[in-house]
Amino acid sequence: MAKQDSFSRFLFGFAAFVVCVAGLKAAETLIVPFLLAVFIATVAATPVFWLENRKVPNSLAIFLVVAALLIALSGLGAVVAQSVGLFTEKLPFYQDRLSVVITQFTDMLEPLGLDLSANIISRFDPGIALSMVGTTLRGLGGVLSNSLLILFTVIFILSEASSFPNKLKNILSNPNRDMKIFNRFGENLNRYMAIKTTVSIFTGVIISIFLAILGVDFPILWGLLAFLLNYVPTIGSIIASVPPILLALIQLGPFHALITGAGFVVVNLVMGNVVEPRFMGRGLGLSTLVVFLSLVFWGWILGPVGLLLSVPLTMTAKLALEAQESTIWIGYLLGPADAEPRLATATQDEPT
Repeated sequence: MAKQDSFSRFLFGFAAFVVCVAGLKAAETLIVPFLLAVFIATVAATPVFWLENRKVPNSLAIFLVVAALLIALSGLGAVVAQSVGLFTEKLPFYQDRLSVVITQFTDMLEPLGLDLSANIISRFDPGIALSMVGTTLRGLGGVLSNSLLILFTVIFILSEASSFPNKLKNILSNPNRDMKIFNRFGENLNRYMAIKTTVSIFTGVIISIFLAILGVDFPILWGLLAFLLNYVPTIGSIIASVPPILLALIQLGPFHALITGAGFVVVNLVMGNVVEPRFMGRGLGLSTLVVFLSLVFWGWILGPVGLLLSVPLTMTAKLALEAQESTIWIGYLLGPADAEPRLATATQDEPT
């Protein structure tokens, strides 16, 4: 009987999961802007709280942070739009350079007795690799067309952030116990987002400066791509490096392409294996398999924006699972292989 009850609970839970996934997929056009607003508000909450701790009024702190976000997003949007337009104009130049690289490559292999069909090599189009970038940016741009809705949602979330803990405390049946769980979850999530965003910004800036020094076209665009995909561990850095490496090969030659690839490897090794673990710790991470599966899952449900938000969304679920004693083992399974178990410290129910 107990086995039947367990199996029934599993079936009900699985059915509820399927219904929720189907609902998210059906409501993609509404859910995506809201999730993007929540993501932006979570990132913006750290500077808002920092200003409030320095006696800045809540409304003024929100105004300053939102204004800074608008200026930054407007500037980046203008740069991306200009870069995409210039890239389209320079496509004939890149095609000519590709023909030269193919000819040099085949001439180099002929003395070695390797005869590669020129037709096969000529079918290699770097535009295929770059099209994924364009699709992602266009998808993000389509979502940002609802910028007014996203902006107001961010403002309302930030305005409620300071009063939400008191509201939550008033409705909980056991606030002394449950508030510790919510506080732990909120602190870990804010810490993860603050550190990840800071590391991602530095990664994007370093990549942009590095590519500008090498002379690769559109360094700011590739730096922005590195910033966005840095939220996706391991896989994101590989995807972000492909377009600039191909562009360096076509524009400058094989030597500069090798230098570009080596630069990406060095930057991501230092940031991902030295800087980030030092401040974040090994416990705040995901296994490579979970990262890949989250990319597939959230990308299928939410489209290009789901790819960018896949790891933050999965990381939020992991932190929520780790906040409670009964589900901490699931959060541990989602973590990397070298992570140490994170013990929940929730107190037991007080005797009545």
